[in-house]
Amino acid sequence: MSGKEEVMAVLQKSRAFWEARVLMTAAELNIFSLLEDSAKTASEVSKELSSDIRGTEALLNAVAGMGLLVKKADAFKVKPSLKKYLSSSSPETVVPMIEHMGHMWENWGRLTQIVLKGKPEEKRERDEKSLKAFIGAMHAIGQGKAAAVASKLDLGKHVNMIDVGGGSGVYTIAFLKAAPKLRATIFDLPPVTEIARQKIAEQKLLDRVTFAKGDFYKDSLPGGHDLALLSAIIHMNSPSQNVDLYRKIGDALVPGGTLVIRDHVMSEDLTKPLDGALFAINMLVATPGGKSYSFDEIKKGLEQAGFVRVKLIRGTEMDSLVTAQKPK
Repeated sequence: MSGKEEVMAVLQKSRAFWEARVLMTAAELNIFSLLEDSAKTASEVSKELSSDIRGTEALLNAVAGMGLLVKKADAFKVKPSLKKYLSSSSPETVVPMIEHMGHMWENWGRLTQIVLKGKPEEKRERDEKSLKAFIGAMHAIGQGKAAAVASKLDLGKHVNMIDVGGGSGVYTIAFLKAAPKLRATIFDLPPVTEIARQKIAEQKLLDRVTFAKGDFYKDSLPGGHDLALLSAIIHMNSPSQNVDLYRKIGDALVPGGTLVIRDHVMSEDLTKPLDGALFAINMLVATPGGKSYSFDEIKKGLEQAGFVRVKLIRGTEMDSLVTAQKPK
């Protein structure tokens, strides 16, 4: 690549947010639901949204230009092949994830100030809409991954798992389907466990799941488990917070019990994979001490908390898996 081509690539990256912002606004305005079943003109959409006609038309044209809508005779409709992914009522929808990105927009807009100061402003509690979008996003993105993660683990030897910060229960569902004799406890904040209860009920697995309400930063975990899952949690925490959490999980496991961590596992210089390095920025703007960790950093924290036989058994972006045992 010539120097001029490199410069053009740099400039292209500098405006990469254009398409992302268009997509997030389309999701926030419910554009895809409005256009999933019938084609509508910009004027018709504008009336339904009580929005400005010029702005609405520009937005719809841009979304069509991105290949998400089909425009014919001045009317717009969701591209047929994308309908099940962009319909808010579809079990395969990715719209909650797009809405979640929209909620992160303000944090990223303050990146320069946060880099200078070292941490974001005081953490604000998610409102109900934001919380549902976040949990919905995690469920949407997890559905396609959870079964693959479960297939990498020897779940048949376990009988009682705890899903710490289990969110919607999407990984619990995959683990239970992979191991018919396994029972599970989902531990999370009260509003989240209610969302999980609904998702578990939809899968007809309520008879195998217990819901424990609490805050793992403050509360102890219910005990008696031989398997613990910590999925997409450690990146939110500082190293010391993770050690504290590992110790709580150790207390919740029976001797010889296994802890499975699913998260980004970075190269030792913390630059690869790129998604993980960028995700560390997301934690910089959203948390006081979160980051993406290397395997050696994870191993050090686990051993400090008393775990042994720490292993990296899978390295694939956010679906990297680390296992560790509580001594017998």
